[in-house]
Amino acid sequence: MKKSFQISRRAFITRCSATAAATGLPLWFIQEQLAGAAEAVVNKPERPSPNDRPGIALVGCGGQGCGDASNAANYGEIIAVCDVDQKYVEGAVKRFTKDGKQPAAYNDFRKVMARDDVHVIVQGTPDHWHTLVNMAAAKAKKDIYGEKPLTLTIDEGKHVVKAVRENKVVFQTGTQQRSDQRFHLACELVRNGRIGKLRQVNVFVPAGLREGPFKSVPVPDGLDWDFWQGQTPNVDYEKQRCHTMFRWWFDYSGGPVTDWGAHHNDIARWAIGLDGPVEVEAKVVTGPIPGGYTTPSEFEATLNWANGVKQVVKTTPDDGWGGWVINEKGQRNGVKFEGTDGWIWVNRDEITASDKELLRSPLPDNAVRLEVSHNHMDNFFSSVRSRKDPISNIEGGHRSASVGHLIVIALRSGRKFQWDPEKERFSGDGAAEGNAQLAREMRKPYDYSFIG
Repeated sequence: MKKSFQISRRAFITRCSATAAATGLPLWFIQEQLAGAAEAVVNKPERPSPNDRPGIALVGCGGQGCGDASNAANYGEIIAVCDVDQKYVEGAVKRFTKDGKQPAAYNDFRKVMARDDVHVIVQGTPDHWHTLVNMAAAKAKKDIYGEKPLTLTIDEGKHVVKAVRENKVVFQTGTQQRSDQRFHLACELVRNGRIGKLRQVNVFVPAGLREGPFKSVPVPDGLDWDFWQGQTPNVDYEKQRCHTMFRWWFDYSGGPVTDWGAHHNDIARWAIGLDGPVEVEAKVVTGPIPGGYTTPSEFEATLNWANGVKQVVKTTPDDGWGGWVINEKGQRNGVKFEGTDGWIWVNRDEITASDKELLRSPLPDNAVRLEVSHNHMDNFFSSVRSRKDPISNIEGGHRSASVGHLIVIALRSGRKFQWDPEKERFSGDGAAEGNAQLAREMRKPYDYSFIG
């Protein structure tokens, strides 16, 4: 049964005008988007049981994980939470207790996967746990909303893609900028040659932390430090390693490259329209302090793509670098597309261009259209019901994460590499060195055998 949807033309125009004024998006684009959203509501399939209110489990109960689970709770019931830190588990239980009913608490995600009443996994763990949690969920036939970046290494991405496809589960990568109208418009305009031939994509990300040296301290009560470390080398506990600080250590993540970079490199790849670059080199601008965080706080990378596009990825600290201010607001966190006929700048706050007419003029009816999503979590649960791929599907998540991993390899090696996106291997000079970094040794028992 189709849903009825009625709105007067006057009300529609008023709503479009208000949205355009609030977002800075052109009126023609808002009209297209809202009209498409209205049609989607009309044609949306009825929700079959048991996915009417699916059972949801949160694995990784930090700030991002709990935020994702709160959004997911609009579409299902949070019936289980899991973390290796008991304090985080207790906080999540309290947060997701509803009408006096508490979610079940776990410290081992494998026990969550064994529950038949869990249909969806929201995964918000640190990066080095993404792969095993996602693969375990796929093998247990659970649909997955998984945080970015998809994996810790390129080789892990191949394993996750295989597990998701073989088990026919729905996977949405948490690169939510694909569901942001500003980024959608920018990429669609670039794809349709609005700025002429695309020449260069500049990706600007905030600098990382540069602190240390750190001292080891006793492991806090309730934290299973060995389990938290997982596949990574066993080291003494330092509070600066755990929870939100994990992202500044190469053992667990990739620093600015895979933090904000995971989002913006995904948008750059969406606009370029290819799987990956063919050449990458990177340099450390400001290195880490010995005994402190291991990822460089400032870096610059250059990637060349097969279609002739050059991509530059660099950090933008708040002090200095005044010449790199992109717009009148002084914002330096976003993506700038440069073509033969102009440029477009976009981030989560605005979209602007070298000539405002580049945005104002509607695309023709025969223009290339990119997939539309207005809400990343809604898009995921719509896919859970329809069994169709969401906007940030598993292959897209892998390819976009690989861009960051290539930069990390180039940073750690200090040399230029040739990359074959089809074979997903390095070639030419230094290939052996690069290929040796496509995977990492996984500390037992936390290797692939850990999930059976």
